[in-house]
Amino acid sequence: MKMAIISDIHGNATALETVLRDISNKGISDIIVLGDLVFRGPEPKKVLNLLRSTSALVLKGNTDEWIIRGIKKNEVPSTDYDMMSLERHWTIDQLTAEDLNYLESLPIECSLTLSATMSIHCFHATPYDLFEVILPSESIDVFREKIMTKQQASIYAYAHTHHPLLRYIDGKCIVNPGGVGYTFDGFTQSSYAIVEEENGQLRVSIERIKYDVDRVVNLYEQLRYPNAELMKQVVLGGIHPYDIKLNKGTIIHDV
Repeated sequence: MKMAIISDIHGNATALETVLRDISNKGISDIIVLGDLVFRGPEPKKVLNLLRSTSALVLKGNTDEWIIRGIKKNEVPSTDYDMMSLERHWTIDQLTAEDLNYLESLPIECSLTLSATMSIHCFHATPYDLFEVILPSESIDVFREKIMTKQQASIYAYAHTHHPLLRYIDGKCIVNPGGVGYTFDGFTQSSYAIVEEENGQLRVSIERIKYDVDRVVNLYEQLRYPNAELMKQVVLGGIHPYDIKLNKGTIIHDV
């Protein structure tokens, strides 16, 4: 069995189209999406249409939860709450009631059997929390406690950090596909993962795919996205909003 794992699209339909084309060109039909589909990007509706045109298994992320029930004040710094709420309302205005129902109905985790001896456990951040951040630099003990909760799994796939990761602990594989819409590792190409099991052998890789970043930057402007200047810098630099605003003397919470 061979599958692609993608995540953190964040309304970037240009990047998603490019990644889906690359996945198809590699002959892969099974896709898992680990959430964060529409928020903070210029084309949320197009992203949902693209995903629903595939047979992908789609999970919910923290920003999908935000779209449905709103952003709580204690979830972001007070200095960013008003702007992020404005972005949320802009995104909702681009979507239909059917789209919102779709986001609300998404599961938060799934487990799939790859073979008689291998299975994969998938979720956005941790199996129990859509918002918890597990960075690549975390200790083995943190990964054991927070990510490797389903002991029978052979592979654990999580996202949320926009940092691709491939790590082996206790004879098991942990993979984070990074971000399709944008990444935070300074490399502006989209990132996704391929997992393949064949005759008891496991192959896992991180793929980096170039897309038309300039087109996305122009869309933020043309479509009058509320926080266009910040998000353009994120896409152009592969930089976390925290780092951009920190240089200006302001701190922003994780997206």
